[in-house]
This record gives sequence, C-alpha cells and structure tokens, in this order.
Amino acid sequence: QLQFVESGGGLVQPGGSLRLSCAASGFTLDNYVIAWFRQAPGKEREGVSCISESRISTDYRDPVKGRFTISRDNAKKTAYLQMDSLKPEDTAVYYCAAGRRLYQPTCWAFRRDYWGQGAQVTVSP
Repeated sequence: QLQFVESGGGLVQPGGSLRLSCAASGFTLDNYVIAWFRQAPGKEREGVSCISESRISTDYRDPVKGRFTISRDNAKKTAYLQMDSLKPEDTAVYYCAAGRRLYQPTCWAFRRDYWGQGAQVTVSP
C-alpha cells in the first residue's frame, strides 16, 4: 500500500517551533519533488515550500521565508518541515505532497501523486 504519513503537528505558543515529518511507505522518494501545503479554516489550500529531487533547489512562499526550512532524507524516505518563530497566522492543517516533476526549473511544477493525511498546527498563547 502506498502511503505518505505525516507526524509532528500540535499546539505551540507564538515564537515557538515545530517540526513536521512525512514518511513514504511503499514507494521511494528519490525521483519525486516534495512540497508542503497548508489550509487554514475558511481559506484555500496554499503552497508553503517545495524541494527538488536532489535537494539542490528549494522555494518558500513569502509568508514563511526566513522562518521555515524544508528538507528531505531520501534514504529514510522522509521529508521534513522545520517551522520556527511561529505566528498565529501559521495555524492550519499542513499537508505534504510528492510527485514527478512536470517541467523545469520550478519545484512547484510537479504532479501531485501522493498526499499526506494532514497535520494540525495551532499557534496560540
């Protein structure tokens, strides 16, 4: 069975940190682009960050630049999103996604083949 399992969400105070993980089961990540998305209540799902297959290139949306770090360990078949200096507006359900690249150079152009189940992140005093 092909799965992409997320972990690491939770409740944190403003200024705190969390690390999300996304582990692949039944497939390898080597040839896939990986990205993180989030969806806040009443809002559309939005991209957060993406990383290329070889880790050479990454991209971050403006709201999280300088605070979030995306990474991957292909040997462990796991992707990560380190979230620092969290703000209340970061509260959302976070999803990881992986798939084959559609075209160069942006890591956002990929086929969303696999999705994680979502992890709730709540930033509140």
